[in-house]
Amino acid sequence: MKFTKNYSDKIKSLKYAIESADSIVIGAGAGLSTSAGFTYSGERFQKHFSDFIDKYGFKDMYLGGFYPFPTAEEHWAYWSRYIYINRYMNVDNGTYRRLFELVKNKDYFVITTNVDHQFQKAGFDKKRLFYTQGDYGLFQCSEPCCQKTWDNEDMIIPMLDMQENMKIPTELIPRCPHCNKPMTMNLRADEKFVQDNEWYRAYERYETFIRTGSNQHILFLELGVGYNTPAIIKYPFWQMTAKNPDSTYICVNYGEAFCPEQIEEQSVCINGNIADILENIM
Repeated sequence: MKFTKNYSDKIKSLKYAIESADSIVIGAGAGLSTSAGFTYSGERFQKHFSDFIDKYGFKDMYLGGFYPFPTAEEHWAYWSRYIYINRYMNVDNGTYRRLFELVKNKDYFVITTNVDHQFQKAGFDKKRLFYTQGDYGLFQCSEPCCQKTWDNEDMIIPMLDMQENMKIPTELIPRCPHCNKPMTMNLRADEKFVQDNEWYRAYERYETFIRTGSNQHILFLELGVGYNTPAIIKYPFWQMTAKNPDSTYICVNYGEAFCPEQIEEQSVCINGNIADILENIM
């Protein structure tokens, strides 16, 4: 697509779209967390996983998560660090907080494929969030024997504190309270992903919000959504914008800011770092 607006005009358009919208649906992908400081390679990865890098030659945190470690003790030494620094450590450079300040007085809802819990940490209302792909802060049965999840902070912190030589004590390996089989992260990777009661309640609240605002002046604000799972946020946002002539679609992404020509007149696409763009608006 061709866009005639310059960068400054697009920033003004984004600010006006937020201020004038009756309701706002935020669709957030990995690019938002990356801009907030949640990088999975480079200096941050080296700082927390230098021993695993030396032993296995891992190039980034994400790929290391798929490695078939020889023991459960080593697997959980890696994953306890992974979960801690991406879920419980304070990393955000202010990006999520700025986003909250921009929309906190609006009628908003968030749908996200991110699993790092940063929206709630920034102040967003839990009942206005739909985490579609899970949460680093939750465990589930690896079988699974039931459709339940468990908060894992009280299990992760001891793993982190007591690991030695890249292994946790055997007694800290998490097991399902129901069947005693090993637990795993509540992250969507295959058909074993658990969608518990809270997942379905969040889904229903999102569907209600969309249905209620279908005829309003609604803003679909897409932040950092790539093409790993476009059917969750990107494609539905395009379709809903096309169906509602009074809606606006704004895509903010670094290197992937575009939209179909069918909704060009209703859209603003901004190619840039989300953190910088939100700071400019503020």
